[in-house]
Amino acid sequence: MTEHVGIVLVSHSAAMAAGLRELLVELGSGAVPVLLAGGTEEGGLGTSYDLIVRAVAAAAEGGAGVVVLPDLGSSVLTARTALEDHPHAGVVLVDAPFVEGAVAAVVTASAGAGLAEVVSAAEGARDFRKL
Repeated sequence: MTEHVGIVLVSHSAAMAAGLRELLVELGSGAVPVLLAGGTEEGGLGTSYDLIVRAVAAAAEGGAGVVVLPDLGSSVLTARTALEDHPHAGVVLVDAPFVEGAVAAVVTASAGAGLAEVVSAAEGARDFRKL
């Protein structure tokens, strides 16, 4: 069985992250691990350092690399701090649009691409045009 690059969604909203995960699992045919660090541990809006640390550690167990996609400004800061405090080889915090970047990352990862290609696809999603 081929290992795929894992995706960690860091969002201020657990519901938003879960909804995006639902789409991503379908697009990736369930082959790409998509882990969530959405909301606070109490279930409110915000970001949780501990949820990020746990999601990244779980995704890193796959060994093919991890792309971390934050939604808004403070989730970037929290994710950056968590990754600096708990480094794992092959984990990349990506500057990409949350939805489009995640879709591009999962589609690319599901094709068996390596970490660098998945990062590039996510970052390239900022140039997607809808109209």
